[in-house]
Formats: sequence, structure tokens, C-alpha cells
Amino acid sequence: MPGLIPQSFVDDLLDRVDIVEVVDQRVKLKKTGKNFSACCPFHQEKTPSFSVSPDKQFYYCFGCGAGGNALGFIMDYDNLGFPQAVEALASTVGMQVPRDPAGSAPPRSDQRELFALLARAARFYQQQLRRHPQRAEAVDYLKDRGLSGEIAAHFGLGYAPPGWDNLLTELDTDTTSRALLLRAGLVVENESRGRYDRFRQRIIFPIQDQRGRVVAFGGRVLGEDQPKYLNSPETEVFHKGLELYGLHQARQANRQLQRLIVVEGYLDVIALAQHGITEVAATLGTATSTAHLKKIYRQCSQIVFCFDGDEAGRTAAARALEAALPVMEDGRRAHFLLLPEGEDPDSLVRTRGPDHFRQLLEQASPLERYLFDHLGRDQDLDDIEGRARLSKLALPLLGKLPAGVYKQLMLEELAKRTSLPAAQVQEL
Repeated sequence: MPGLIPQSFVDDLLDRVDIVEVVDQRVKLKKTGKNFSACCPFHQEKTPSFSVSPDKQFYYCFGCGAGGNALGFIMDYDNLGFPQAVEALASTVGMQVPRDPAGSAPPRSDQRELFALLARAARFYQQQLRRHPQRAEAVDYLKDRGLSGEIAAHFGLGYAPPGWDNLLTELDTDTTSRALLLRAGLVVENESRGRYDRFRQRIIFPIQDQRGRVVAFGGRVLGEDQPKYLNSPETEVFHKGLELYGLHQARQANRQLQRLIVVEGYLDVIALAQHGITEVAATLGTATSTAHLKKIYRQCSQIVFCFDGDEAGRTAAARALEAALPVMEDGRRAHFLLLPEGEDPDSLVRTRGPDHFRQLLEQASPLERYLFDHLGRDQDLDDIEGRARLSKLALPLLGKLPAGVYKQLMLEELAKRTSLPAAQVQEL
């Protein structure tokens, strides 16, 4: 008999999901002030009385009295039992549901204090960018990158000044806050130096989850220290394989997100947003993962991967291709744009302007063309050996596609390119 689902897991799950997203996938919501509204899905009505609060993470119908959290909504709307609803909700954020054979679990640590501390740290870094005596270095760097004060404020950019304990001194007020600083990854502790700030003399980029809460930070060095970019470590509220920098801002700027452009860096996201291209997000120093893509495809049906045209960019594109294949269900689209060598989205939009960048986006290769062009780049398809090699490379990748029309069409395309009968390709 399966064990019970620990309450601590349910609490963590509800902290990670956004009820607006959960409801909007089933009932199209309309922004009304601070909240979202729609006609109630649980009773017949002509005037919307169903309200969803992103702040309270709660829904309520003023007509029939239905109300609850994201889990309760899935149970009622999808007609699922509690365990099935937890499984369904957990799958949307890439979480595995644990089972506790004893039917109990240790009490969940209160993450509200952790989120509150991370928000205080974000405010501290933002204040340092405005007030610190040595802020000029950071301000000049941002100006040199062509960023305005408005866009810096929109993304909450900050400054970690030189020194080992600026944040520590500001926020380490008692034993509880000291423990929270360590849990949040803001402070490092070792035997030789004791406790000290993780981020020093860096531009700070707050990383927000889909609900807009600060969960971590990225820092770009201003001096000669290494690494050039440093992210918060994995914590109980931050998993870099799941989060995307700028996704929250993209959703805020585009209520009906049609596509998402995936780039490689913080400054790529911010520079494009400053030039009016707001449907952009970046992975956090990791390759694009299938978990990332599942998260994006819950928001929109099209992804454009935009990478530098150098060897590193081509490698990143190849990894993104492999990650995309298992989630390419019918109706989903993926395109690939490799920029001219020596360019990145940040430099290109600043030098050539947003219209030129949008033109390049329209020329991006669809996944099917990119896959076969990428695999066939070093093959002579006029030669039997080259076609055999293409088939050997392509078949394992096409095997990752979910069953459906798209997969069938991809197999037919391979048959066309290799001059093999479609039935034989299907059999292989």
C-alpha cells in the first residue's frame, strides 16, 4: 500500500506553483485590478464573479462560494482525488511526489522567513547601487552596456560593494537571521575565514520565480575576481535547472505570451527588454533542460532558441535540440537562431536595433530543418555512406519524440533525405 504524501511536500508544492497559471490553463482569466477574473467554471453565470488573487494564491466565486488554493481547484475542476491532484500539480513544476510509509513527516521549515530575507537582501543591493560611495564603477558599467536607469529598476538590479561583510552586517541581527543567510546561500562559512558575503564587488541580478518572489541572485564581477558570473547555490527555494531569468517579467509584459525567446545571459534579456522585445528569458548558467522547456510550454506554444554563432553557441543549440525533442507534442513549435559570429543578442540589438533583431527572429530555422541541417552538416547526402550516416545519427533523436503527427512527419522527412522507403524508416 503506498504511503501518505507528507504535508511538508504539499506545502512546498503550493509555494512553487502560481495559482493564476494553474487556473488560466483551464479557464481563461482577465486582469481586473490586482486580481484576475472569469465566469465561474463551477456554476452557470453570465457576469464574471470568479476571482483569482495572485497575492493570496487563492480563488473565490462570489456567486456560488467555491474557493480554495491551486490544489483544491485542480481537484474540483479536473475531478481528481487528492493524491492524483498532487501528482498532476507536481508534474507541472518538475517535482517528484514522495511517499511516507509511516504516514508522518518532519515539520516543514517555514519558507516565508526565507523569502522575506531574500527580499530584504534584494532591497539592500538596490540601495547600494543608488547610495554607496563606490557605486560609480557599477553605474558606469551599466551605462556602458547601454542600460537606462528605468530598465535597471524594472529588473531590480543592484550592487554588492567591495568588502567581506556588507550584507552580513546589514542582515545578521540575531541567531535566526544568521541561519537564514546560510540557508539562502547569501553567506559562505568556512573554517579559515568564518562567515562572509558570497557576493562582493559585483552587479547583482535578482532571480525571481514565476510568482515574482526573489529566490536567488546572480552577480557579474566588476574587478578581476573569478568567476566572471556567480549564481546563488541550490537552496530549498532555488533550483537552477527549473528557473529562468526574466520569465516573470516576460509574463508580466505579455499577458498572453505567444512565444518565448531563450537566450544565454542576464544582459541579453535586459538589453532586449529595453528595446521593446520583452518575451525573453535566460537559463542560469546551465544547458537548457527538458524541465525548463516543460515550464515554458505551459506558458506558450513557441520557443525561439537564440545563441551566439561561435562554437559554444552551436554546442548550446545542440543541447537545447536534444532537450526539446521529448516535449515536442503536436502543436508545439521550436525555432533556432544562431547569430553572426562575434555577436550576441545584447550587442546586436544595441548596434543594429530591434527591427533588425526581429527580422532575424523571423528567419530562425524550425526544429525540423535545424535538426537535419545540423546532423547533415558534415555528410555528403549524394553518397550512400553519407545518407546511411545521417540515418544512424537521426534515428535515436527522432525516437525521443512523443508519438503523434509531428513524429510521423519527421520520420517521413528522414526518409526523403536518405532515399529510404518511409515504411523502412518507421521500422528502424
